[in-house]
Amino acid sequence: MSEISAEDQARIDAIEAALLARWPENRIAPTLERISALVDALGEPQLSYPTIHVGGTNGKTTTSRMLDSLLFSMGLRTGRFTSPHLETYRERIAINGEPIDPKELIFAYNDIAAYFDFIDSKFENPISFFEAITALAFAAFAEHPIDIGVIEVGMGGQWDATNVVQADVSVITPIGFDHMEYLGNTLVDIAQTKAGIIKEGGFAVLAQQAPEVAVELLRKAAEVGADVAREGVEYSVLSRAVAVGGQLVTIQGIKGVYDDIFIPLHGKHQAANAAAALVAVEVFFGENDLDIEAVREGFANVRSPGRCEVIHRDPTFILDAAHNPHGSVALLETITAEFAFDEIIGVVGVMADKDASGILENFEKFMDSIIVTKNSSHRAMDVADLESLAVSVFGADRVYSAETLEAALDKAIKDAVRPLSDETLGVVVTGSVVTVGEARTYLNRKFTKNAGDGK
Repeated sequence: MSEISAEDQARIDAIEAALLARWPENRIAPTLERISALVDALGEPQLSYPTIHVGGTNGKTTTSRMLDSLLFSMGLRTGRFTSPHLETYRERIAINGEPIDPKELIFAYNDIAAYFDFIDSKFENPISFFEAITALAFAAFAEHPIDIGVIEVGMGGQWDATNVVQADVSVITPIGFDHMEYLGNTLVDIAQTKAGIIKEGGFAVLAQQAPEVAVELLRKAAEVGADVAREGVEYSVLSRAVAVGGQLVTIQGIKGVYDDIFIPLHGKHQAANAAAALVAVEVFFGENDLDIEAVREGFANVRSPGRCEVIHRDPTFILDAAHNPHGSVALLETITAEFAFDEIIGVVGVMADKDASGILENFEKFMDSIIVTKNSSHRAMDVADLESLAVSVFGADRVYSAETLEAALDKAIKDAVRPLSDETLGVVVTGSVVTVGEARTYLNRKFTKNAGDGK
């Protein structure tokens, strides 16, 4: 990526500050009233290109990135909207696979900012941060212009701000427990909300689900007359083998078998995400067969930062954004099956509203010791609270704490140095997307500096 001028960076930062001054991202009002009024005032930019809409609990962002890469390798101009971001909010609005160009972002914001204030004046509550950035993405994609939008749901589905799109294809990744304060306390309640993205006469690609979830999704599809493709019924992962830097998979799609697909991501769940993405693209292209070479190229080029991402070796640092029990199970399975460490140190910072105990119970099965800490978010769980939970799961002798994420990472780097040992040691940084994003920035800077110092 090219360097950003100081002037553009200052403007990008000012736009972020203006967006963040709005209702915070984690505050949700179950209504599409404001976003509908806003896109209406903007001339419905989200309807100016076809879309694939991606919902579910875990795997949404990676599946969206896979869709983007596949469609781009097939010659389409793509727009991808995902959340949250790791290091810069420009990642959320990607054009042709790259974070939006600063100048394009500034132009789009200047173009629509007055409409935010206009809609604010019409409603009791103002446009939220998430509604504003969703509208910004829609407008930027229309302006570019793109051939297809890949739009990830922020939270839930039915009343998520993204649900003003008229998606040709909806993808629903595995549904688990998360955001229960908004979505309900049972899987059935959560599934009913997430099923809200299945559109009348559309097509729904459904990843493997718990039985009660599958029933709800199929009921909704029948209600609106949507066709479905279900993992394990209409499509499946036929085979999967661990390979250097990722895995080699064969996928049974709706139209045929796609073999020798290399995916540079770790974990069985990523093979399932790949299958869902591939079937969504098959459906999108309708009668036209997919070129197997374009499929292979699209998957080979997938990047999903912060998803079991190895960002440094010697010592090996792995970043994973697992932030709920479902995600922590996937991380446990992937680390156990695909990495051969003699010892693993965990660096964990969790948000206060998450099921930290459920997450820690899975981490305990593969982490030999854990350093609990906190990220910079005001929503982060207090270190003392996380430490007491960790002690109850790991036992006091395996738990360490650090007040800041930087201090925790420095301790992990120091503890990972074993000069006279042949043991392979891994450091896994996890617990929250914010923790992983901040760690990624810090470690990249630190290891680059050390390399420059000849260390």
